[in-house]
Formats: sequence, structure tokens, C-alpha cells
Amino acid sequence: MRTIAFRACIIAVAVGCGTPVFVSAQTLFPITRSLQLQATSAQQPAPGTPAAAQPAQPPAPVRRLSADDAVKLAVENNLGLQIARVNPQIQDLNLVLARSGWTPSFTSTIQGNSNIAPNQSFLAGGQGLQTSTDQFAGNFGLKQMMRWGGTYEIGWDSSRQSSNSIFSNFSPQLRSSVSLAYTQPLLRNWSIDNTRQQVLVGAKNREMADVDLRQTLASTIRTVRNAYWDLAYAVASLAVQQQSLELAQESLRNTRARVEIGTTPPIDIVEAESEVATREEAVIVAQAQIETSEDTLRALVFNPSMPDFWTIHIEPTELPDFKVDKVDVDQAVRTALEHRTDLLNARKSLEVSDINIRYYHSQSLPDVTANVNYGLQGLGGTLLQRGIGPLGPGTGDVLAQSQRGFGTVLGDLFHTTYPSWTAAVNISYPIGTSQAEANLARTRLQHAQSETQLRNQELQVATQVRQAGRQVQTNQQRVQTTQASRQLASRKLEAEQRKFTAGTSTSFLVFQAQRDLAQARNNELRAILDYARSVVDLETVQEVPVNGGAAVSAVQAQQVINNSN
Repeated sequence: MRTIAFRACIIAVAVGCGTPVFVSAQTLFPITRSLQLQATSAQQPAPGTPAAAQPAQPPAPVRRLSADDAVKLAVENNLGLQIARVNPQIQDLNLVLARSGWTPSFTSTIQGNSNIAPNQSFLAGGQGLQTSTDQFAGNFGLKQMMRWGGTYEIGWDSSRQSSNSIFSNFSPQLRSSVSLAYTQPLLRNWSIDNTRQQVLVGAKNREMADVDLRQTLASTIRTVRNAYWDLAYAVASLAVQQQSLELAQESLRNTRARVEIGTTPPIDIVEAESEVATREEAVIVAQAQIETSEDTLRALVFNPSMPDFWTIHIEPTELPDFKVDKVDVDQAVRTALEHRTDLLNARKSLEVSDINIRYYHSQSLPDVTANVNYGLQGLGGTLLQRGIGPLGPGTGDVLAQSQRGFGTVLGDLFHTTYPSWTAAVNISYPIGTSQAEANLARTRLQHAQSETQLRNQELQVATQVRQAGRQVQTNQQRVQTTQASRQLASRKLEAEQRKFTAGTSTSFLVFQAQRDLAQARNNELRAILDYARSVVDLETVQEVPVNGGAAVSAVQAQQVINNSN
């Protein structure tokens, strides 16, 4: 966004002659600030007042700001921007949460148990009256969903068991096994599944959060610039009202002098005093408008936690510059259609809809899943060789024993001595219309609706930009006509004053000419301010929505003018 050159001109506002005089902001604003300080000091106690009645009040700090300085402070301190900056961070965490579906999960269980049970029959195998079993086991597992939809699972189990049962060939018995399993969708969830959908949607939401932050930033900058120009206008308007008051006071002094020498009836003093009172009221209202504009700007650019937040005075150092520029509306429309944040978000919403269509289409396919399992196991411990017992061979007393340690058991695993595998394909498909098919049909309708809404939105954006461009051109013409109107009002006042001096006019007509000049000056100031605002709006409307500000600025300007009169 280009920056407006703020080297202000104010045309015959600081003086009462008819020839245009350009006064710099560095000259105008210190003069106006001194008028404010004089008005404030006029309300202070007289010098002879006792010290107890004059509490010492340190002067309020003054912060001189340019328009660019105000924007920089707002970028650092504005609470709305601070709130908006949190949204991308929240979306980052949502994206991390969605991607956690691909995070491997590790499981482990270690347990021990002991069991002593009475022999209910000779088949229990326990020696004596009971069968005792002690076992210690541990297992470890790793499971993860892959980014292409497959899932693998690895498990390792180990256990040690001892028993007094005559049916146990190993006591203690050492067992270990390794299992590998992989599952891969072949139709449904092949190209996209719920996790991938959430990740893709989360990425789009993150991009939309960035666009929203950019929109908030551009809108805040526009608001700050307009608030700055409102304060500049209020300060300059106070100077105009003060000059109008001085003219009325001068007329009152002249009227009193004429009454004293008998050339003017005394009733004219009442009229002159009434005019002075009216213009004093206008000065008071202008001073209050400065304070209101200061509060608006301070809430946008300063940190509320600063100790002198409510007492610091803001002194603008610039007035908006007026120069006639050619407005390329067609280029502005093309820029807006490409860069407008609301259009970018609408297009990203369509991309989210495309992702959902892909997902629901995948869910409407038959569920065909391939499963592969592969396992290895090993067995060891103390091998018992039993003689012939009451239940047959191998159930008698222990005749000999041999050892197979845990290393031998692991060797069985590494050498794939006892492998096993399973391969399967599972197929399922609902009969009739499934929930996924209904969601797919609904999402496609919503997508078509969103495309139409986007086209409608693009048409509205083009209309808004063209309207903002016309507003710039209108305000250019307003400035030129108000300049001419102010010059004519100044000449009219000079003519009425000469006629009044010659005795061919009345004080009423002089006062009316003074009011017309003050109104013409305010109209010129307002037109320059509205031109600056419309330029800001034209720049902003190409980036973010302006909420119709450009369209109603002329109406608001006329309302302000009417209220001031």
C-alpha cells in the first residue's frame, strides 16, 4: 500500500485574505496548540489567588506524531492486532494436533502373577493336592499410521513360567515371540483418509488465519490513518473557529466605538455580543472535538498500560496533501480481484470443499483392506524328561533335565526357526445409500453454491472498487470547488466590510459574511480530509473490505458541515 505524501497545505485557512496562502503543518499545529493552551490557562485562577487555592499541576506531556508514526505505534500496541496475532498460533497447534495421527505410539506391559489352585481331578496335573503356577511376562509394541494410509504394528513378548504340573515339559519355561503386522487400504482410504483430510484442512485454515491477520492489519492501518486525519481536521477547525471569533470580537469593538460617537444605534451592540457568544460556543465545541479525536487515536496507537495513557496530548504534525492524481480504476479492480483478503478466503474455502469431496468420495468406495501378519517364536528353559507314570509316558518322575537358555530362545527368533504368517483381504460394502454417499452429494451441492457465491462476491468487489475510485474523483472536484467558494466568501466579507465602513451595509450582513467565510473554510478543510480518506479507502479496498466507508464519506461530510453550522 502506497503511503500518502503528508506535506500539508491549508488554503487561506490561517488568514482572512482572499488570496490562497499555503501554511505548513509545522507552522499551523504549534499555533493551534498554543490556542488550546491559552484557552486552558484562561480557566486557571488569577495570579493573586492564594497558593493553597492553586494546586500544582504538572503540564500534560505532548506527543508529536506524523501519520506514519501513528501507524508504527498501532502495529506495536493495538490490542485488536495483538488478538489477531494469536489466531495463526492457534491454527499451528490445530495442525500439530491433526498430524499427531501419524505419530508412532509405543506400548509396554510388564506383569507378574502367581496362582495356586486345588487339584479337582488327576487331570489337573499338580503334584500333591494343588497346582502352582508362577509367571513373569513383559511385552513391548510399536504402532504407527503411515502418511499413505497404511498401518504397521510390531510386538515383542517374553515370559518366564514355572509350574509343578506333570504336564509341563519345561519348568521354568522361557518363551519369546516377535510379531509383525501391516494393514493397507486398497480402495476406501487409499488416496485420502480422515487423518489426511484433517491435516489438509488444517493447513488451509492456517493459510486463512494468515489472510485474516493481514486483513486486520490493513483495516487497522486504515482506521489509524483516518483517525489521525480526523484529529488533524479537528485541530485545524479549531484554528478556523478561533479566527472567526477574533473577527466577531473585532466587529464588537468597532460597533462599540460607533455607538459611542453616535453613528450606530445601541441595539447593534446586542447583535455583536450575541455573535461573539455564538462563536465562543463554536470554539468550545471545536476544543471538545479535539479531545474526542485524541481519545479515538490514543486507543488505536498507544499501549493502555502506559502510565500517562489518558493524559498525554497528541499533536499531529501533518495535514493531508492535496494533489490531483489520475485514478486507474481498471487496474485497481484487477488488483482487488487478485489480492482481496475476503476473495482469498473464499477461494481457500473452495479448496477445503474440494478436500472434503475427495474424502467423502473415498469413503463411498468399498472397504477393501489387505492384512499381512508374520510371527516368530522361541521356547526354552529347563527341559524335564519324565518316566512312565500313572497317566502314561512322560507323566512320571523326572529322570533327566537339560537347559535351553534365553540366548537359545532368541537364536530361534533370529534364525526364524518357528515362523508363521497370514495374508488376508477383507471386503465390506454397505447395501443401499451409505452415509458417505449422502455426505458426498451434500458437499458437492455446497461446493457449487460456494462457486456461485464467489462469482457474486467478485462482482461486489469490483463494484466497491469502482465506487471508491469515483469517490476519489468526486472529492478532488469538491476540494477544487470549496477552494473557489472560500476565495469568493473572503472577497464577499471584504466587500461587506468596506460597505459597512461607508455606511451602506449593516452589521447583520457583515456577520453573515463572516459566518459564510468560516463555513467555507471548514468546507475546504473537510473536503481535503475527505479526499485523503477516500485515497486511503481506495488503497485499502484493493486489499480488504472497507465496509462501505468510501460510499458514505460524502454524506457524512455533509452531515458534519450541517452540524457545525
